[in-house]
Amino acid sequence: MADYTPNSPLTAARIVWTGIILLLLTAAGILIHGYHYGIEDSAIYLPAIKQDLNPALYPHDSVFFRPQTNATMIGPLVAGSVRLLHVRVATAVFAWHVASLFLFLLGCWLVAARVFPTEKARFGAVAMITALLTISIAGTALYIADQYLQPRTLATACVLFAMFTVLPRHEGQSVSIWRMALAAVWLVLAATVHIMMAAYGALMIVFLLMPWERGRRGELHYALLLIPFRSFFEKASPDWAEAARTRTQHYVLRWEWYEWLGIIAPAFLLWWLASVAHKKHLPLVRNLTKRTLYFTVFSLVAGLALILPPQFERLTPYQPLRTFHLVYIVMFLIIGGLLAEFILKEHIWRWLLLFVPLCTGMWYSQRVLFPDSPQVEWPGRSTGNAWVQAFDWVKANTPQDAYFVMDPHYITLPGEDYHGFRGLADRSQMADWEKDPGMVSLFPDVATRWHDEVHAEDGWKNFQVSDFERLNKQFGVNWAILAKNGKPPVLQDCPYQNSAVYVCKIE
Repeated sequence: MADYTPNSPLTAARIVWTGIILLLLTAAGILIHGYHYGIEDSAIYLPAIKQDLNPALYPHDSVFFRPQTNATMIGPLVAGSVRLLHVRVATAVFAWHVASLFLFLLGCWLVAARVFPTEKARFGAVAMITALLTISIAGTALYIADQYLQPRTLATACVLFAMFTVLPRHEGQSVSIWRMALAAVWLVLAATVHIMMAAYGALMIVFLLMPWERGRRGELHYALLLIPFRSFFEKASPDWAEAARTRTQHYVLRWEWYEWLGIIAPAFLLWWLASVAHKKHLPLVRNLTKRTLYFTVFSLVAGLALILPPQFERLTPYQPLRTFHLVYIVMFLIIGGLLAEFILKEHIWRWLLLFVPLCTGMWYSQRVLFPDSPQVEWPGRSTGNAWVQAFDWVKANTPQDAYFVMDPHYITLPGEDYHGFRGLADRSQMADWEKDPGMVSLFPDVATRWHDEVHAEDGWKNFQVSDFERLNKQFGVNWAILAKNGKPPVLQDCPYQNSAVYVCKIE
């Protein structure tokens, strides 16, 4: 593999070669970490995409996803591609996921190319990120990149492009106005799909641009302007607090010790990596690592100061410690690049010795997490998951205005594998305890309705016909999905069943 200096000219051959490798790494990332349609936060974004295409959907419950999705362009982008190309929603969503992941890895390569002088180091950096896409970032409930279409991945790609724009090409180079303007454009694009990620990226750019070497650390106070203060003095209602406190990742005092280690250890690791880069005469790597170290320390101190005091509880949904998402990306890029440059070198067996066990371990962790679903849920192919099959039946055989109720913890039940009902069944459902509280924590106006609905479902496992009749009378629900659990359904009119569930009418 040829080596180049950071300033060597791009040629058509290099562009094609780089593109091919990044495409292969994108494919490897999907095979290693999987792809799942309609899981996790897709329960929020997928219904919005489908409602953009068919406004008649979700007449009863769009309040539980629309406030959050209105702040992102991902819904209109995917819906627009469906209309333009006349493809299925599942196909468009998968294509956008692949494109987002490719752009994210391209952004990683650009940052690595700015600081590492050789091709092997650059691709070693991106290979490390690819192998660790689904590593947990401390206790923040984040991965580097998710196994489904997540606006954060596309926004992170834009942030990485902005970082590439402002990073110097050689030691001591200043950043021109037009490059700062271009970085601002990338951040604006990031904000159109994920405003929080754009804010954290802007803060990172501030730390990359600060003239630390000249001792002018007074600029640090400018970074504080990027943290949302408007909710400091908003009093939380009891209903909002109940929903927000289901998000344990927002409350660091409820983290496990190893999750705390995940936000403390990076500072020490980055300090050591900076010293290694200095000894190896890699000034651009050292510059990026040191500035990321300053960003890490600031993020930790400022983040804890904002979310630990009880009077600031309304700030917890903004998740200041999610800045560590960018910290982890830079940290693993540096680690991968240094390993490739000074240890792996041109020895194929060393690359295999490192990446085969690493990728195998990450693949296995995903199989443990999604044991009842294929590793890659290809669009247009049956997943074999009984819950998903039931949701598909609901979509094809119930009225668009059908209103469902199910176990408020259904998404965590054995065999369900975190698939969201709304996005897969195209039907409304009563509030749940797993995904809906996350939206409520950001938009307190919905808290009272959420509280009333989830508590109307209290005692779900012992529900009788009279309980379903009560829900029908109080909320208008007229269908139910019941887990089998080895016993017959309480409701009598159940036109569909499989190995996992019954789908029943509420008369």
